[in-house]
Amino acid sequence: MSEDAFNMSLRKFLKEVGVTSQRKIEEMVREEQNGGRKLKVRMTLTAEGTGLTHVVDGEIELP
Repeated sequence: MSEDAFNMSLRKFLKEVGVTSQRKIEEMVREEQNGGRKLKVRMTLTAEGTGLTHVVDGEIELP
């Protein structure tokens, strides 16, 4: 696989993760009316068949 094809495939995956994750968080906030506080979030990335585990913790301020 060429470097360009790899980069395009990776960017497509990351875009899907970002867009779908944002939609899920927005849906949850609308449904649960969690206004005025912070939402603690964690994203865990794994790759099947590898030793990859990458965890990102964060907080999102709610409206």
